[in-house]
Amino acid sequence: MRPFGFLTTLAALLAAPAASASITGVCPDGSIFIVQRAEAIPCTRAKLVQPHEVPPVRPELLPNPYTWQVYNEGANPNNPYNLIDAARDVRALSGGPGAALPGVEAEPRDAPAPTVASGGQPRPSTLGLSDDEIRDLFLIVELSQDGAPAAFVKETAAGGEAFVLSFAHSSAFDAQLRERHPRGAELAGTPILLFSAVAHRPETFHPNFTFTQAHLAFSPESSIETQFGVVVGRLGGLQAGEVVLGWVALPGQLSLSDPLGVYWNDRHLMAVFEPL
Repeated sequence: MRPFGFLTTLAALLAAPAASASITGVCPDGSIFIVQRAEAIPCTRAKLVQPHEVPPVRPELLPNPYTWQVYNEGANPNNPYNLIDAARDVRALSGGPGAALPGVEAEPRDAPAPTVASGGQPRPSTLGLSDDEIRDLFLIVELSQDGAPAAFVKETAAGGEAFVLSFAHSSAFDAQLRERHPRGAELAGTPILLFSAVAHRPETFHPNFTFTQAHLAFSPESSIETQFGVVVGRLGGLQAGEVVLGWVALPGQLSLSDPLGVYWNDRHLMAVFEPL
């Protein structure tokens, strides 16, 4: 009888409806809850999230902002999600297996390789600025470091400056950029930052910038002319004594009057570009 009773109990358990899925969310005070019923949510105005979307309880203790980590996860070229498209591009260019999906025509074998947006080389554009005006912009970036410091410095083994990357804001340049840029009208209402890079020794410079504020994170693409521009110099390998002057257009949601996180490669600083 015991085996029969055990089988009956097992059949009843298998036939029983599965337990309802849990509800996960975050309350306005930052507390996280997991409940079985909506009426058990312990607060009003709760934000419901999927379990994998639950943010860290103490994000301020992380070495980098949580939004920066989320951005990196999505932008990481080694993310398997991103590798799918990259692998398809490689197969299409090589004519290998999987070169074309059903209903999609593969590119001709002699088609040029696609340009990666983040690696595009923007051409310098002086915007019609005179030599004196360009020198003034370099000077603005340098002098701004006294009132609104925002600079990354690579040092030599002896402690000297090897490479200096500085950021600053200039209302005068904002007006010039919007007036002289071919698509200046699209830059209305966007905060503009100038940057200068000075190489005191051979150095490789790429504008791997990310700007963060509150829950927002933005990484400009150097190939998009309404996000990034080079006025003087070039990107990539620089020789000792070479300089670069450029600008970055930020989304209108970011404020230059509030602390702004600036990331360049693995370096980070906080700056207020328009002190009140």
